[in-house]
Amino acid sequence: MIYFDNSATTPIHPEVRDAMWPYLFEIYGNPSSKYYTQANKARDAVEESRDHVARLLGCQPEEVIFTSGATESNNMVLKGVADQYSSKGNHIVTTKTEHPSILETAKYLETKGYRVTYLDVDRFARADLDQLSRIVLDTPSKPILVSVIWGNNEVGSLNDLESIAKLCNEHQIFLHTDATQVLGKIQVDMTALGINFLSCSSHKLHGPKGIGATAIKKHRLGFKTKMTPLLHGGEQEGGYRSGTLSVHNIVGFGKAAEIAYRDLKESQLKMSQLEGYLMSRLSEAFASSIQFNSDVEAKIPGIVNVRFESVNNELLLKKLSDHVALSTGSACSSGKPSHVLSSMGINVDGIRSSVRISLSKLNTIEEIDQFLIELKK
Repeated sequence: MIYFDNSATTPIHPEVRDAMWPYLFEIYGNPSSKYYTQANKARDAVEESRDHVARLLGCQPEEVIFTSGATESNNMVLKGVADQYSSKGNHIVTTKTEHPSILETAKYLETKGYRVTYLDVDRFARADLDQLSRIVLDTPSKPILVSVIWGNNEVGSLNDLESIAKLCNEHQIFLHTDATQVLGKIQVDMTALGINFLSCSSHKLHGPKGIGATAIKKHRLGFKTKMTPLLHGGEQEGGYRSGTLSVHNIVGFGKAAEIAYRDLKESQLKMSQLEGYLMSRLSEAFASSIQFNSDVEAKIPGIVNVRFESVNNELLLKKLSDHVALSTGSACSSGKPSHVLSSMGINVDGIRSSVRISLSKLNTIEEIDQFLIELKK
């Protein structure tokens, strides 16, 4: 099987698997327990992993809060900030091309009386910064939170987080970004950019499923940023997120983050080469019968969204399914027409002909060649 659906999930790196193994069968203590060796070893492993994740995100270890993944993290930030700061306003800004966990949470908050503005996007799914500026500068009720995805999960486009952060910081507006797709593919430094909240998942960078993080930057004076917790019931994770920590998964996430940080430049180069080769081969093989929905600049390396004219994407995926793993878009909105492509101005026929090919650093040129053979069939 040729696996080209890495935006949905990635295979676990062998080093990650080996790191997790002892914490499944040997060091099984609860890290919140006291005194005995099992608990201390588990706690030390959690904190070492927190260090690795923090380094990858560009924040302090104590600012990393472990969650079950980016979906929980996105819910946690939007609901937590909305509740904690409701006295300062009820206006939240996001974009039309966010992950469903942002869009559905925003819709939920609308039912609770919050006002949500969904920013328009350009033809490559990048947020309209002029519209955001007008909202921040001209709207009587200044937003309490802006949430913009860093790298789009369907077409790979990168939003200009530097400009967005600058605008938000100048007007004391919280900024959150879903950085799930960019970790291990571009450099991330939320402290340098001035990002207040960041969400991510381990399984998009060759770590285990079921573990992720919310990074919550401290106030510039050093005190913790207040936020209503999504889960109540304990004091784990600094009181932000209750529940017994999944030590083996946290260790896997930490190792995946360590590898991603260590190999970033090498991974970027390889994925850019793979993407260039893939696009070149597709263009040669199908000439005028394909069209790329993805941009070639300011994007995540490895995500290519391509339209095969007059070909139904679901039928194509089914015909390839014994040999190649692909998708039509986000795994969290499977079966629905892509809201991302629709927001980019692509019509229904174009959406139904579009396929997402998402590569990883573990893929090879030979796999792309074999994919083209299967595709031609």
